[in-house]
Amino acid sequence: MAEQKHIDHILENWKFDPAALMVRKATGDDGRGVIQMRIDLGVMQLETSGRPDGSKPGGFDNIYEKLFHESLERGEHFDMDEERCFEVDREFVQFYHRRICWLQLKEYANAVKDADHTLKLMDFCRTHSPDENWTLSHEQYRPFVMFHRIQAAAFAVLEDDQGAELAIEEINQGLESLRNMFEDFGAAERFDDEELVQQLSDLREELRKKYRVGMTLSEKLADAVAREQYELAAKLRDELDRKQNLQR
Repeated sequence: MAEQKHIDHILENWKFDPAALMVRKATGDDGRGVIQMRIDLGVMQLETSGRPDGSKPGGFDNIYEKLFHESLERGEHFDMDEERCFEVDREFVQFYHRRICWLQLKEYANAVKDADHTLKLMDFCRTHSPDENWTLSHEQYRPFVMFHRIQAAAFAVLEDDQGAELAIEEINQGLESLRNMFEDFGAAERFDDEELVQQLSDLREELRKKYRVGMTLSEKLADAVAREQYELAAKLRDELDRKQNLQR
């Protein structure tokens, strides 16, 4: 009789809680670090670098790099056939799972990195999509991915002790990117009422209150321009440029 393999010991010692995102870091037999997520009927294990399932499609680190290379080689003859679309959808799901794991583990720089990958893959799909419905099946999640990225970028700045003002600027820049996206989709009137936008605005004000940050330089500059105080705006712009040069 063949040996019966099971993971009873893991499931028994790590009970599932349907009300919580259960994530932990573990070490493989070869010493590499992995991420584990407890799900209802088992455990999901993800690699911490490259593609979350550890595969190398066509020798590339992920399907995006493989398809990007193929699109350069084939030029106008490149098309997203059914197999390519299927593999792209798999990669979207894998990177989503790892992104929420990084957020739960508070490893914000890694969450930003995975969000950027997903956004690049979305851009590629929008350019090469076989039909509008397939495009929309991904684009509908773009605000959510951007929301995760903006949050993570702000917390990553705080984690690196770069200051709450820079974290607030990350949120402001992210909100501006979101606003531009809504405008591109002809939904500018929905922007201010969007729940994700309100959550980011609330986070910004929480940081402002917690760290006692007033208006940032960029906010002062925008206010001066709105009030047509152009001399003050020029001074603020120079000060902002100097500060950004020091941070590089």
